[in-house]
Amino acid sequence: MPTARIIRRAVALATAVPVLLAATITSVAPAQAKSDFSVKPFMGWSSWSVQSSNNPAYGTKWLTEANVKSAADSMAKNLRSSGYTNINLDAGWNANWNWEFRTDANGIPEADPERFPNGIASLARYVHSKGLKLGLYGGAGLQTAIYDKNAPILGTNCTTQDITVYPLVKTNMWGGDWKIDFTKPCAQAYFDSIAKRFASWGVDFLKVDGVLTENVPDIKAWSKAIDRSGRKMWLTASAWPIPRDAGEGLAPWANSVRVNTDVECYCNTVSTWTSSVDNRWEDLPKWLDVVRPNYWPDLDSMPINNNTGVGIQDGINEIERQSVMTFWSMASSPLYVGGDLANIDRKAIAILTNREVIAVDQAGVIPTQVAGGNLQIWKKRLPGNRLAVAVYNLGDTPADITVTWQQLGLHGTRWARDLVAHKNLGKTNKSWTATAVPPHGSRLITLS
Repeated sequence: MPTARIIRRAVALATAVPVLLAATITSVAPAQAKSDFSVKPFMGWSSWSVQSSNNPAYGTKWLTEANVKSAADSMAKNLRSSGYTNINLDAGWNANWNWEFRTDANGIPEADPERFPNGIASLARYVHSKGLKLGLYGGAGLQTAIYDKNAPILGTNCTTQDITVYPLVKTNMWGGDWKIDFTKPCAQAYFDSIAKRFASWGVDFLKVDGVLTENVPDIKAWSKAIDRSGRKMWLTASAWPIPRDAGEGLAPWANSVRVNTDVECYCNTVSTWTSSVDNRWEDLPKWLDVVRPNYWPDLDSMPINNNTGVGIQDGINEIERQSVMTFWSMASSPLYVGGDLANIDRKAIAILTNREVIAVDQAGVIPTQVAGGNLQIWKKRLPGNRLAVAVYNLGDTPADITVTWQQLGLHGTRWARDLVAHKNLGKTNKSWTATAVPPHGSRLITLS
């Protein structure tokens, strides 16, 4: 994460020999690799977009129990009926106002009492009462503060100083935490203790951030721990982006993988087109050979929430907001909103709740890029012998974009339907042309 998320911690050196209690070894069931979310990507909201902003009304201090409940209220009212359910807390849920992270005596993260005075279990009950799910955030590696306190690991006679690589080595994308030695059995026991606590709170989702190729064992440990917790949780591996050479190693363990940099601009809006929405079209093709159902390509949050009135603005225009929704849906990426849901505008609701476009995402099919460059063409198979076709104008002037049946592997006459406009376009043969596609604009049709 950019420097705003990097925390300076004291460095300590210590060693110990881990010894796992026999009772722990015999009581743990074998892991089932990862929770099964193979049907479709999740839909919801993430807090980081507003936390990352330098807008004076937002930033890292925005993350509080009251604001999260407000987000849940808005999602339940405006988006839940269309499939949006996840309320995901990002970095800082267990940090004080000075960004110092809180853990209990056993090194297990716990909510900051000023941000969340009633705790995560209480918040989860509130979110669940709305028909929604709750997600939390963690980082790869062992925080130096947890190492320094030499916390005893539940169910073992080890401490957190027993599970690191020695000599101590920094790890994760911001180089702020200690690398864990997973040949030591107490390392898995530590992850098990955290996942069990999260499960007891009613957590449904976990994002592990800063993942490098060397952190694949961290995600494996988290996946096993979630399985042993007895609660189904979505596990996403995140960074800015995940290195491509980690892709195959993460596939057995993560339900989704961040394939590009942060969508946020770290400015007074959520994002801008060039910083860094447009990077998605460049980055996704590099991952198409490894992502698949239950290992979805995560394009980060969608800056589709508010462009009017009060509250933080998306930073992209209406045409660009629709292109985001179309591209994320064609990718079968998780669909989660960034922004202050309390101020969501009607146009954003219309874009986000378009059932025909959502169905393209929830079909759970990885797309194929037909043509690259500034005038891009993508396709994917849908149920009912239909083919979804999306075109994108990434240039700065309007353009016609023609798609031929030869490019799509089709022949004969087809019926075309515009999914954004909910409009049948009639019969077409040999080709289809999207006329006058505006800069940064898109069109999405099905051919059947």
